[in-house]
Amino acid sequence: MDAQILSRYSRQIMLPEFGIEGQRRLGASGALIVGLGGLGAPVASYLACAGVGRLGLCDADTVDISNLQRQVLYSEEQTGMPKAAAAAARLRAMAPDVCCELWPDGLTPDNAADIIARYDIVVDCCDNYATRYLIDDTCRTLGRPWVYGSIGAFHGQLALMGGRRGARYRALYPECEALCARGVAAGGVLGPVPGTIGAMQASEALRWLAGMECALDGVLFSIDLSTFKTCKINL
Repeated sequence: MDAQILSRYSRQIMLPEFGIEGQRRLGASGALIVGLGGLGAPVASYLACAGVGRLGLCDADTVDISNLQRQVLYSEEQTGMPKAAAAAARLRAMAPDVCCELWPDGLTPDNAADIIARYDIVVDCCDNYATRYLIDDTCRTLGRPWVYGSIGAFHGQLALMGGRRGARYRALYPECEALCARGVAAGGVLGPVPGTIGAMQASEALRWLAGMECALDGVLFSIDLSTFKTCKINL
């Protein structure tokens, strides 16, 4: 590991639980981010800047001016650009060594297995139930862990699914057909809420990739940022 890398990542390398071996693990790993909106923006930023070697950027949407209130990865000049390409441009500016792999068609039943098989972990930053069930089923089949996250108004929740404890999203939310019928979530949300949950998702993904224990492996964590009340439920 050369001096520039040691200097760039020195603050996390000095953590006893992390060290040089943890940094090596990150550099050799790949993470797929499904959805590059309010959750995906902080997740992608933190994973890239921490030194994850490959990032899969999976989103079929384009940047809209209404995104900028919470999707802090983008600028107004990028309005109208595909999010995968816009995100990659910003991430390469922040972390030139990161390899960004673009999946601008989004995650679908036809491509999910092929895409997910390429990565060590999936971070769910999408805004609809159908995609989450697709991630859960595909990761189960391929033996991949994934970090679930969702937000709304002042509230957010996350968990590590498919880890050592084998937690399933379908077990947490078995009413698949009813939930998928709701379509895409479009309610209001305070900007820092996805930032907070996305940062937590990135933390769990980094800990898993570095070979550390994950506090939310099989545990659902919820927080209400209007009251700062939190809750943990074993899955």
